[in-house]
Amino acid sequence: MMKKSSGKGLISFLQDSVLWNLSGGIGYQLYLCLLAATMMLGGYAYLVQFKVGLTATNMNDIVSWGFYISNFTFLVGVAAAAVMLILPSYIFKDKDLHKVVIIGEVVAVGALVMCMMFVLVDLGGPLNAWHLLPGIGILNWPSSLLSWDIIVLNGYLALNLFVPAYIVYSHYNDREPNEKFYRPFVFLSIFWAFAIHLITAFLYEGLPARPFWNNPLMGPRFLASAFAAGPALITVVLYIIHTTTTFKITTQTFNKLRLIIVVSAIINLIMLFSEVFKEFYTPTHHSLAAEYLFFGLKGHDSLVPWIWTAISMNILATLTLAFNPGRNNPKVLFPACILLFVGIWIEKGIGLIVPGLVPSPLGEVVDYAPSWVEICITLGILAFGIFIVTMLIRPALIIEQQFEAEK
Repeated sequence: MMKKSSGKGLISFLQDSVLWNLSGGIGYQLYLCLLAATMMLGGYAYLVQFKVGLTATNMNDIVSWGFYISNFTFLVGVAAAAVMLILPSYIFKDKDLHKVVIIGEVVAVGALVMCMMFVLVDLGGPLNAWHLLPGIGILNWPSSLLSWDIIVLNGYLALNLFVPAYIVYSHYNDREPNEKFYRPFVFLSIFWAFAIHLITAFLYEGLPARPFWNNPLMGPRFLASAFAAGPALITVVLYIIHTTTTFKITTQTFNKLRLIIVVSAIINLIMLFSEVFKEFYTPTHHSLAAEYLFFGLKGHDSLVPWIWTAISMNILATLTLAFNPGRNNPKVLFPACILLFVGIWIEKGIGLIVPGLVPSPLGEVVDYAPSWVEICITLGILAFGIFIVTMLIRPALIIEQQFEAEK
């Protein structure tokens, strides 16, 4: 473990953090190089899109929201899932989850940064966001639901940056953080976490011309899927930390996360089957979008294998986590969590956005698949998000371990 310098100020804190992030073995350096290369690929693809516009994508007049907004919608849920660690840690005083709550908040920060980047690239160019700037543009708040989404996302990002940063900085200075100072922001972040995903759901649910989205279960399903996929990702991150660093995670922690994931995943599946029953037991012309997604429509069936693969992955992962054959063995939980995460990503990403737009209000049916530009930009954004999480987690773990050792 690296030792802190004698300086205790903010400058020393930042200097040590940079030093810790740049130091490591050959494997860690190759990992950073891989992230940098992927970000450069994404940057190149974005230059192509910036030059020629959104014609570089496969979006069109019918499918005007594609791969970017699909990933944005899914990652909002991943960010909101940090509350599933915050609630038991701060409200119920759970010591096991309190030890890793900062990691959950850092994952939320990375997810929120990626969310905003996906919105930015979906605009076509950064200058198209000028109307969001206070005093220059018009945000149309409070009449616009989109303005509410912008406010809650930025507010949640600020909360998830401030609370762990204050705690880690206090520990860096060998002192206990003042709970009266940060605890109100913790409680605020709990309510804010539900708000960011519910408001995103309301954006879709409030569009009467899109019957696939105009569903009262949209909000609860968003939360259920988020509280399954988010903790699944956090479990994967914890397993990587557990196996590659000296920061060890207890079996009890993995078990508690597994229980959270199982309950949320089961609720998510029940709501999914409820929606499927509603669409196909008494089908109407409003069921065409669901028919396009699950069985294909007018010869267009590009999404059919994806959605059935996603459902199969969700069911298999949920059963594995529920029956727990490895008895909380991270080696069993790790692949199950990845399977669940990917399954929900497909279902709540492309499987949600594209069918909401196809068929169009005029009955037009098209197939959509992301172009190489969209894929490369997405990979670049994901690499940047992983980079952000790495840069925040690495110094935090070092400081927390040393603080615990000195107590």
